[in-house]
Amino acid sequence: MRNKVDKIWYASYGSNLLKKRFSCYIAGGTPAGAQREYAGCTDKSLPEANKPITINAELYFARKSKTWHGGGVAFIKPKFNSDAKTLGKMHLITSDQFAEVVKQEIRLEEDLVIDLETLEKRGSLLLNESSWYNQLLFLGREDGYPIFTFTNKDYLKEELNPPHETYLNTISAGLKETYGMKDVEIENYWKSKNGIKKDAEG
Repeated sequence: MRNKVDKIWYASYGSNLLKKRFSCYIAGGTPAGAQREYAGCTDKSLPEANKPITINAELYFARKSKTWHGGGVAFIKPKFNSDAKTLGKMHLITSDQFAEVVKQEIRLEEDLVIDLETLEKRGSLLLNESSWYNQLLFLGREDGYPIFTFTNKDYLKEELNPPHETYLNTISAGLKETYGMKDVEIENYWKSKNGIKKDAEG
């Protein structure tokens, strides 16, 4: 069954901030510094547009990723908070590409069908319970298209883990590319994130 929603904005807040890294999800390939090859999407057309987005949810780093040398990876807390400011980038892609991006992210073998209309109406949808990124979130609309992202349905407080430098450097490059941030600004941005800051409680 074909989704009635044709195009969507995928809002990234981790390594997919960097265009070159996200292109591996679309066109296939192995991101620089990573240890995983991505199959890419059936439609390998790169995003029609990209835009910065500020997500009102708290960014943190948790779990141990084999793709990124055992370091933690980025999540956002599943509940929105107007005081939280996570810097992201939106990619305008087709709904089919989004489903395939999610499929690669959660390492699903079979086809994935996402009811985007229900997702927008409810604000969230739960996917495979055991996958790391098992909750889809609706963030609003831009230029007539819905904005979606994904995270874990829980705040993984007991699994906080600092990211490996190659992963953090990839996100930092994405922040420079998207926002033109200087090194000192990026360093200050990281200092406030659980999984990196010393007194990570939150």
